[in-house]
Amino acid sequence: MNQSDWLNRTVFGAGIASFFSDLGHEAVTVLLPSFLIALGAPVYALGIIEGISDGASSFVKLFSGYLSDKLGKRKEFALAGYVATGIFPAIVAVATSWPVVLAGRVIGWMGRGTRAPPRDAILAKSVDKANLGKAFGFHRAGDTLGAIAGPLVAFSLVASFSMREIFWLTLIPGMLALLTFWLFVKEKDPRPSGDHRTLVASLKGLPGGFRRYLAAVLVFGIADFSHTLLIAFAVVTLTPSLGFAQATGAGVILFTIRNIVYAAACYPFGALGDRFGRKTLLVLGYGIAVATFIGFALVPPDLSLYGVLFALCGVFIAAEDTLESAVAGEMIEEKCRGLGFGALATMNGIGDLFSSILIGFIWAFIGYPAGFACAALVGAAGTILLAREANANPDGVPECRYNR
Repeated sequence: MNQSDWLNRTVFGAGIASFFSDLGHEAVTVLLPSFLIALGAPVYALGIIEGISDGASSFVKLFSGYLSDKLGKRKEFALAGYVATGIFPAIVAVATSWPVVLAGRVIGWMGRGTRAPPRDAILAKSVDKANLGKAFGFHRAGDTLGAIAGPLVAFSLVASFSMREIFWLTLIPGMLALLTFWLFVKEKDPRPSGDHRTLVASLKGLPGGFRRYLAAVLVFGIADFSHTLLIAFAVVTLTPSLGFAQATGAGVILFTIRNIVYAAACYPFGALGDRFGRKTLLVLGYGIAVATFIGFALVPPDLSLYGVLFALCGVFIAAEDTLESAVAGEMIEEKCRGLGFGALATMNGIGDLFSSILIGFIWAFIGYPAGFACAALVGAAGTILLAREANANPDGVPECRYNR
């Protein structure tokens, strides 16, 4: 494959599908904190919703990756995931209590979990290893352009439609995502892996260096709480000075700033990682996250300061989402990539489960600075683990152990 052929039909189609999917569910997500407040939900409800949803998604990702490898049905698993994600807004639209919102969020995020590992495995197989960063960077950029468009669409509609009506409208981009992935994405030579071992035995067969990498990702993930909580943080802390309506609008704009920076930074991080080392750039991204958490712990409620910190959130999330997958793609062979991407996503999901619930309760019962300080401390530990693994195994491409 020629190095210039990395932007092929599959990479392009996956990026466009992710654009539509994120447009739909981010338009819901950005309004979710205010929707829950309007329902009278407690402060910690959003943390529970985000944590349980991410946790459920993480376990689905592991099984989805394992089964899509074993059965040779990666595209079929990905399409099923797009269906589940697409119907999530309809469940939220009819919710009258926060547990119903939780149920809808879990279904939607299980759909995201089902589609992610097989989609990433298809992407990794569609390009040369030298271009993995560019391919994943393009995909994440498309994903995040949708995450920019979603909040902007929600912000433009909120004055003319109720939040429930907006939720119903977001079913349209969800269905467009499904159609785009179905029509454009082509999996190269899909076939079963030939591995007949159990899931646990297959996980033990993953390379040792990759398992150490997953441990670093897990520790950092315990600090990396859902950024939906940051919207709630901004709304609550800015309401005394701006009022609830204006604070809600400010939260939407701040999250949009985060997503704009995220989209702009994804491809550069991927390309720079291809050139200078993906693990090195990922360590840098983790370090930026720790500095950002410290910033949130120290700054007073101020819209401009929040704007800077939300922008830094976009920077480090771009590094994480682009380079964590690219590093995984280089460390594991094609025959077990679905399982490898599922294991990576599971580590992230377990981290999100603990971090979102933990931070939500610390915010509710101790205070915002304590929650951010906790995130900074745990994030620093994950950064150190990743730096040690990167120094010990900079290229790490050992073989998956199959049929032993």
